[in-house]
Amino acid sequence: MGTMKKFGISLLATGALFASASTAMAEDCDTITLGAAISLTGKYATNGVHAKNGYEYAIQKLKDNGGIKVAGKCYNFSTIYYDDESKGDRGATLAERLINQDKVQYMLGPYSSGLTKAIAPVTEQYKIPMVEAEGASRSLFNKGYKYLFAVLSTSEQYLASAVTLAAEMAEKEGKDPKDIKVAIAVENDPFSLDIRAGVQDDAKKYGMNVVIDEKLPRDLSDMSAILTKVKLIKPDLLIVSGHSKGAATAVRQIGEQGIDVPMIAITHCEAADVVGNFGKAANDILCSTQWAETLSYEDELFGTAAEYEEGFKEAFPEYTNKTVPYQTAQASAAVYVFADAFERAGSLDKDKVRDALSATDLSTFYGDIRFSEAGNNIAKPMVLRQIQDGKYNVVAPSEFASHELNWPRKAE
Repeated sequence: MGTMKKFGISLLATGALFASASTAMAEDCDTITLGAAISLTGKYATNGVHAKNGYEYAIQKLKDNGGIKVAGKCYNFSTIYYDDESKGDRGATLAERLINQDKVQYMLGPYSSGLTKAIAPVTEQYKIPMVEAEGASRSLFNKGYKYLFAVLSTSEQYLASAVTLAAEMAEKEGKDPKDIKVAIAVENDPFSLDIRAGVQDDAKKYGMNVVIDEKLPRDLSDMSAILTKVKLIKPDLLIVSGHSKGAATAVRQIGEQGIDVPMIAITHCEAADVVGNFGKAANDILCSTQWAETLSYEDELFGTAAEYEEGFKEAFPEYTNKTVPYQTAQASAAVYVFADAFERAGSLDKDKVRDALSATDLSTFYGDIRFSEAGNNIAKPMVLRQIQDGKYNVVAPSEFASHELNWPRKAE
């Protein structure tokens, strides 16, 4: 179990005294500049904005609570953002610009595994510590990088638990899990290909038959041909991964084509706001998530997971009638990890900060964070939420479940 960390003044302070004290302290703080190339336009823009908002919420929260103490001196974070336009080559160019022109010594990650894969060689070359929250591909963590740290669980874990859940449902009905037919439709990018590999590995363990194995179209705007195959072959489990745009396309066309599959599991449901955009068509779909506001995680900066969601919605009212996406929460966690590392390093030296990051052992509202030698977080599990009457309810793993699984799913 990680340690909980205090930043600045006590979080027990309240009211005007708290506000005036934290404001005065914040005004006396110097600045630590972070850099980030993030997708504000292009196909990943939805989640790029979610991530940026998560970064900014945490930066403001630290400032409001007295700043970051480094060797007895107070600092606040400030971030230089550039739009990578959802393009890897541009992301790498912007990373070079941040380091060489803006003289940034510490980086926050971009959105997506593909963009992180493009930027990581640059930060590694210049020995710039990067804490990232949105690149989950396991291929990021077999390169021997020493300056890359990821707060999130790796992508092969995202939907593999749906396979286990399908096996459990089969056994409850007295059926053999090996008779389950699995359909897979994923984007041709590092993140989604890892999800595919994780699902295939788990299906193989149970002897399940993968009857459809397709790549989504490049622009992620139409999967009707794949869904026509699904209608004909009638799988028991349908897996879809294509970031926010792919999730929106999948739920919309599943509804339009009346796809009746007992279990459907998709990534990026919350980020795509499939409930708000498609209503009943999203009912009973399973959604992989790195984090949920109902989980019993907490820390001394953000409070509980539920309090994080409440505070974030106050700061960003545009999320008021939505579920806060995990992409936002993990972006805030990345900033929190950086702050903790600076305090423990007692220095602004980037190599000392890197060493402090590698020794992270932190309990947060997002979950426990400890890094393997490869830089991935080995302390936090994935969970599955099911959309039940428009609400995202945790249904697996069983130790985190707040609700029973609705199964089989009925087509609307």
